[in-house]
Amino acid sequence: MTTRAMLRGFRGRSIASLASSNYRYISTLVLAEHEGGSIKASTVSAVEAAKSLSKNNSVSLLLAGAGAPLQEAAKHATSCHPSISQVLTADSDKLAYPLAEPWAKLVHLVQQKGSYTHIIATSSSFGKNILPRAAALLDVSPITDVIEISGSNHFVRPIYAGNALCTVRYTGSNPCMLTIRATSFPVHSIADSARSDAAPICQVDLSTFDEDAIDKSRYIKHSSDNTERPDLASARIVVTGGRGLKSAENFKMMEKLAEKLGAAVGATRAAVDAGFVPNDLQVGQTGKIVAPELYMAFGVSGAIQHIAGMRDSKVIVAVNKDEDAPIFQVADYGLVGDLFEVIPELLEKLPEKK
Repeated sequence: MTTRAMLRGFRGRSIASLASSNYRYISTLVLAEHEGGSIKASTVSAVEAAKSLSKNNSVSLLLAGAGAPLQEAAKHATSCHPSISQVLTADSDKLAYPLAEPWAKLVHLVQQKGSYTHIIATSSSFGKNILPRAAALLDVSPITDVIEISGSNHFVRPIYAGNALCTVRYTGSNPCMLTIRATSFPVHSIADSARSDAAPICQVDLSTFDEDAIDKSRYIKHSSDNTERPDLASARIVVTGGRGLKSAENFKMMEKLAEKLGAAVGATRAAVDAGFVPNDLQVGQTGKIVAPELYMAFGVSGAIQHIAGMRDSKVIVAVNKDEDAPIFQVADYGLVGDLFEVIPELLEKLPEKK
């Protein structure tokens, strides 16, 4: 009787231990965005976010594309962050461009084979395009725009254009799918010793990849500005113009200022809607979310949708002739003045960028 009781006790303990072990085990699939043979900085931030899920987290990075650019990006990915356990590559002409339909099918295929507990993408046009469709295929509800991770199923995201923060507890089935704001998960400098062990590269088996069901959209072209200015989403300094600039011709002053500062150029939705600049420069809730070290706003009134996209900037400088403009409420430094006088004076006094 005593022996049986002891066995029952050990049996119960082993089951509890196994359940606890399974609960602690986390595996994460990060959807990687790459360009020109390199992994984008926002993807590395997504890997950094995955670290917050659990100490025991196996992180796999998924890359898709075709040919040499994919292989070059995969090689770069192996050592871009020490938390990466493996790099998965899907090499197919159907995946040469980041269209939602083939990528969602790919995520579904990889999840069926890998049974990941979490899938993470950035809150960029890349992630916002792919993750909802992939979540529908996997029959789960994604959590978007996560800015803080408190555990494997507790997340913080902004609501009401960033005026309130909502804590979400995920209670659905695996995988838990997230999009994260890259600016909320900065990557600190990584020691060379931490980079010494490169992650292995594994090829995704695409033999069961259903290519017939993904021809609902097609790639037309990719256009980008031929400029040496830094990318808006990751720039250290951003200069933004609003409707107060009055015309596309006047917006060239912002470009000259950006060149002197080594900054990226941004714009408000009002400036984009007025046709001053293309919409890929829009900063705000419906544009790009930025958090540079220095954010300079000229002729920006400070609409709530715009503030939501730049309020995490380290230092905010605002120039507006309206002293009651809402932008001054979030600015660290404010100047009430005419931007058509202030910008030329800045251009005159700033040294040329070497």
